[in-house]
Amino acid sequence: MIKTVFIRTPLGIASIAGDENGITKISITEDSKKKLSVDIPDVLEEVVIQLLDYFEGNRNTFEIKLNPSGTDFQKKVWKELSKIPFGKTVTYLDIAKQLGDPKCIRAAASANGKNPLWVVVPCHRVIGSDGSLTGYAGGLWRKKWLLEHENPVKQQSLF
Repeated sequence: MIKTVFIRTPLGIASIAGDENGITKISITEDSKKKLSVDIPDVLEEVVIQLLDYFEGNRNTFEIKLNPSGTDFQKKVWKELSKIPFGKTVTYLDIAKQLGDPKCIRAAASANGKNPLWVVVPCHRVIGSDGSLTGYAGGLWRKKWLLEHENPVKQQSLF
């Protein structure tokens, strides 16, 4: 039976769903009045801990069992997204090439947009070939925030 919890993140309320087979969905909601979960089911406890650690700047990889629903192609794209290192970005064309077919760029971008595992499968690390912050289901401001969170500009002191 799928369990769901709602936790506060710096980007809004995250909804996390899953069961003993893994996490099926993580999404961000615009509903700021959503009631936060008090009790966290055992099957969701580790993902909650790891997400909070990530947002506190104490984690850059996730070690949780995932079980998203999607087509075989979507799952291949999501697997490629999971390989993008923390603090790095790739283009949609890079993903298509990794899949072995640069012509599947639109299909790869579409699968990227249907990623059901917000932050954990880092679709926010995919940018346009020109370096632009192209489409993001959670809003471009969140994508920008996540990229800055993962790669903050280190200001060098002049004195």
